Amino acid sequence: MQTVLTNARLILEDEVVTGTIVFDESGITAVDQGLSSLPSAIDAGGDYVAPGLVEMHTDNMEKHFMPRPKVFWPNGLAAALVHDAQMAAAGVTTVYDAICAGTPFSAKDYRKDIFADVMKALAEGRREGVFRIDHRIHMRCELTSPGLLEDIEPYQNDDLVQLVSLMDHTPGQRQWRNLEHLKTYAVGNGKTVAEFEEDVVMRQQEGAANVSSNWSAVVELFRARGIPIATHDDTTVEHVEEGIASGAVISEFPTTVEAAQAAKQRGLATIAGAPNVVRGGSHSGGVSVSELAEKGLLDGLSSDYVPASLLQAVLKLHADHGLGLPDAMGMVTWKVADILGLKDRGHLRTGLRADLVRFKALGPTPVLAAVWSQGHRAF
Repeated sequence: MQTVLTNARLILEDEVVTGTIVFDESGITAVDQGLSSLPSAIDAGGDYVAPGLVEMHTDNMEKHFMPRPKVFWPNGLAAALVHDAQMAAAGVTTVYDAICAGTPFSAKDYRKDIFADVMKALAEGRREGVFRIDHRIHMRCELTSPGLLEDIEPYQNDDLVQLVSLMDHTPGQRQWRNLEHLKTYAVGNGKTVAEFEEDVVMRQQEGAANVSSNWSAVVELFRARGIPIATHDDTTVEHVEEGIASGAVISEFPTTVEAAQAAKQRGLATIAGAPNVVRGGSHSGGVSVSELAEKGLLDGLSSDYVPASLLQAVLKLHADHGLGLPDAMGMVTWKVADILGLKDRGHLRTGLRADLVRFKALGPTPVLAAVWSQGHRAF
């Protein structure tokens, strides 16, 4: 069924124009300036219309499989469906669910317990066609884990796995180079100070050896399929160079300006957290993502742990940090789609997928009116 939206502010790659967009389940069929007089046209009332958001790294799925500490939800597909609805309600039409393979020792053991259930639920939901939006898997490989390869080998040829990232959460390294920040995080999640200190000693002793052996093994496992590889929490130039030597094309969540500059200079795409933008800084002592954007060192945003942060970050970067709205919106749409090789989405162009989001801005707050995935209402 054809949908005609008119009197809409269409966010294109380099400008915002008032016009009309026409689409159906086969794709976008027209993008025009000016208003439509068709009786079937829907007056958007000046709302923004943009491509559906492309999310390449969200941990949101895991919250629904374990909604409280040590509480495991028994119906995996039901948990995945709630996550699916929440992503659609945030304007996301393509999501790379970041599923943690392995565990940084005792820090988050529950992830190992739910890993297989999450993978099964995503496969079932996609097979049965019950998701509102397009789901793919971003395999987060925790390199400090002694059992990592055993966890991921069954999925090395899984078509759902479309992105792989290399994680090193060894205390004193990368994201957790400042142990006081890690201590605040760990104690805030229920550990005692004594448990935290014991955990640090164990993870530092065993982490380095596991990271060294797992890094090359994971790269080799997925290289043949041509899956994009991302490094994570790059902090130094050396971290960036390690990623490049392994064929990485993305630097996720660089923690310093130095690392982001090195990634940009060497041709890696930089992705950082939208919650960092919204909150005005990192919760773990990393660089301000808004600063990276102002310096031209940011290519895309990820909602990380807050799905609704994507559009909020777009509005904040535009209002407070000097980015044009098309440029800011590109960081959650076409730029991310292009980085991931998704040539059929991310832009308001004829012939592409009809993945769209309609919203208005109440100051810094985006208010969603509708989301379409392949021409069908998803929200």
